[in-house]
Amino acid sequence: MITISLFILLFIHLKNKKMKYKTANRANRVQDLEENEDDFEKIDLNIWKKIFKIIIKDKKIIVQMMIAVVFLAINDLVYPLLNSYAIEHYFSENPNFDNRWVFIIAYALMGIALGITVWCFIRAASIVEENTTIEIRKQAFDNLQRLSFSYYDTNSSGWIMARMTSDARKLASIISWGIVDLLWGFLLMIGILIVSFIVNWRLAIILLELVPIFLLLTLYFRKKILREYRSVRKINSQITAKFNESFMGSSTSKTLVLEDKNEKEFNKLVDRMKHRSIKAAIFSSIFWPTILVLGYLGVAIIAIEGGMMNLSDNAKLFITTGTLYLFIEYAMRFFDPVMSIARIISDFQQAQASAERVISLIETQPDVVDTEDVLEKYGDLYHPKKENWENLNGKICFNQVSFKYRGTEKYVLKNFNLDIEQGSMVAFVGETGSGKSTIVNLICRFYEPTSGTILIDDIDYKKRSVGWLHNNIGYVLQTPFLFSGNIMENVRYGKLDATDEEVIRACKIVNADEFISKLPNGYLTHVGESGSKLSIGQKQLLSFARAILADPKILILDEATSSIDTENEKIIQHAIHTILKDRTSLVVAHRLSTIVDADKIVVLKNGQIIEIGNHLELLKKKGYYFDLYKTQFFQEYEQKSINSI
Repeated sequence: MITISLFILLFIHLKNKKMKYKTANRANRVQDLEENEDDFEKIDLNIWKKIFKIIIKDKKIIVQMMIAVVFLAINDLVYPLLNSYAIEHYFSENPNFDNRWVFIIAYALMGIALGITVWCFIRAASIVEENTTIEIRKQAFDNLQRLSFSYYDTNSSGWIMARMTSDARKLASIISWGIVDLLWGFLLMIGILIVSFIVNWRLAIILLELVPIFLLLTLYFRKKILREYRSVRKINSQITAKFNESFMGSSTSKTLVLEDKNEKEFNKLVDRMKHRSIKAAIFSSIFWPTILVLGYLGVAIIAIEGGMMNLSDNAKLFITTGTLYLFIEYAMRFFDPVMSIARIISDFQQAQASAERVISLIETQPDVVDTEDVLEKYGDLYHPKKENWENLNGKICFNQVSFKYRGTEKYVLKNFNLDIEQGSMVAFVGETGSGKSTIVNLICRFYEPTSGTILIDDIDYKKRSVGWLHNNIGYVLQTPFLFSGNIMENVRYGKLDATDEEVIRACKIVNADEFISKLPNGYLTHVGESGSKLSIGQKQLLSFARAILADPKILILDEATSSIDTENEKIIQHAIHTILKDRTSLVVAHRLSTIVDADKIVVLKNGQIIEIGNHLELLKKKGYYFDLYKTQFFQEYEQKSINSI
């Protein structure tokens, strides 16, 4: 028997080495590179320690779960012993029923204990799973609130959502049910081996010999199966993306006559998925029969060896029928935890990437952070010390500021200097990529300068908190965003303690009250997901009202009127002149007609100021701004002429 085991182990070892050699020699091929991406990750204990720290807070329920698992393993170990005792005493040639009531009571108590244990086990594991999911999501969401804009530049919303949903749920399931199964499997295996060696060490050795065979075979086949299924999931994601792309870009596809191309690409993906799925199914169809055959073969070997001992005249070898039954029962129970352990190890390997991604999301530090001294004085975003916040006047100064985005070598701004007076209106004009939005993002401290300093009221803005700065800035984006809820709630986000009257007054300033009053539920009208029930112009008006309600010392309009029709633009322009009094305003403009009243117009190109002055001064220079204004003027005039026909 030992010789056979060694031969099987050697065969599996050589087979694995051969497969690794083949994989290494094919690594330059694209398809094989994709397969290599699906290879199992080595289990990183440091990563899993961090994951376990997340759930260790609820120690009480974890202890309950562990105790339940221990009792479950004991129950699985004791039942065969009771049955063996019954065969020995009640089904022998000379049965003894003197203690039958003790046996019946013990059997009944074990049944009751099993029921209670299973209930406690399922309850505790389910609670741990839910608590783990919630805790991962809470910590991830909390960190997302603190992260800088640069994080969202490099990570898509889809990637973040996958970490918050599928990865969190997968890890919670593995941690709760996986660890439970792992603990149960080890305890039961160890218990069976201990009892087996105590009862009959010869049969115990036969049982022990089968362990590495089952374990290695299970790991080998699970690795193959999971590699294929991981490929299937990857291809399925590509198919989902293709579906989405086809749906979102249907009009473009039709106008470009891309139907045939799209169909061929989709069919190629489906064929790849079919091939991988069939491959995985084939491995599964081989694995399970193999395991079953080996399992029953092990039971047969034990039954034959034990039967021969039962019939032996040698007193040292002789075993009773009850003992033989015990070993057969243990052999049948032994291989379930072996396969379970192999499966769980594979699951942990498979979930390694998910664990790394989740920990990365939780532990990523923001690029923009306040120093300890600043936090001590001004507090953080969640615990602001507003009693120490100074008033902001609105004077801004760029002093030799250079900036480049993380991961790039090209500077967007290089030794940039600009003074913005308190209460002035400054407009930024330039082609795409000239640095307009970068300047206002730096003022908002969404990013920080690579070098140089930005002064707010003649003080380096890093010496005051991010919370203090953001509390004094109103920002109206080109693409307005509304939260789920009604109009009143959305506008009130500008000032959470604002009264209904203050909200209505802010809406009236931008003339949003006119369209709101025509809605069925007025200010209580739900805007839909991301404001889907409102037009772009209506959403922009609400976004503007929200900024006004906040009463900021610095107001930033980033192409804020680009999505609004001419009529509403005039309304907003009137509102702007009303609210910009005694307020520093920064306007990123595409429509030059909206900035003719600006105190200063900064014309940018490649991160440098090429022209600066008010509207009339720049027109007199007949430079870049003059040409740009003239072109837009004739385009708008031509469009008005066409509309009047």
